[in-house]
Amino acid sequence: MPSLLKDTSAFNEAIRDAKLTVVHFSADWAEQCKQIDDLLDLLSKQEEYSNVQFAKCLAENLSEVSLKCKIDAVPCVLLFRNGQQIDRIDGADPRTITDKIKNHNDVEPLEQRLKKLINRSKVMLFMKGNRTQPRCGFSRQIIEILNNTGSPYETFDILTDEEVRQGLKTFSDWPTYPQLYINGELVGGLDIVKDMVANGDLTQMLSS
Repeated sequence: MPSLLKDTSAFNEAIRDAKLTVVHFSADWAEQCKQIDDLLDLLSKQEEYSNVQFAKCLAENLSEVSLKCKIDAVPCVLLFRNGQQIDRIDGADPRTITDKIKNHNDVEPLEQRLKKLINRSKVMLFMKGNRTQPRCGFSRQIIEILNNTGSPYETFDILTDEEVRQGLKTFSDWPTYPQLYINGELVGGLDIVKDMVANGDLTQMLSS
């Protein structure tokens, strides 16, 4: 059953979750809102939506939140992830609400996506820009090092995907870019790679 968000802090806490969060802005006097309440209650009990957070917000009671979310009429269903609104359904439209929740719930979990990216190539570099157009001095230097090894590698431009940019820092517990991975394992940034070049470890790792 969807939880009732009774104040602004509860609303803000709910939508910050990394889970898909579905918030129904409703009013007790609106008959159509009861239809949406029943729908979301039903979906919340289904196994395929077990990782979705369902919530309800009485629009008139939380006028500040309603104003911020531009709620002009009820029912209105907003979808959030990581504090960002990612979709909106105005009016009582059960089919559209169900379809949009399903579509957003099918998004690949970030950790799984990061693992796939890291293992996309034996040598994988996460950097600002790409191998032909590095967009920072550190990235340019590490590209020159990799080019000199003659080993094949792939790059990922973290400037094109904020979710990957922030998520990889946490996933690998490494706060800066570029980040070099070999055989799915984090090697490190530019300074570490330079040290590995100097002592021959990089050549050995690339050939293994």
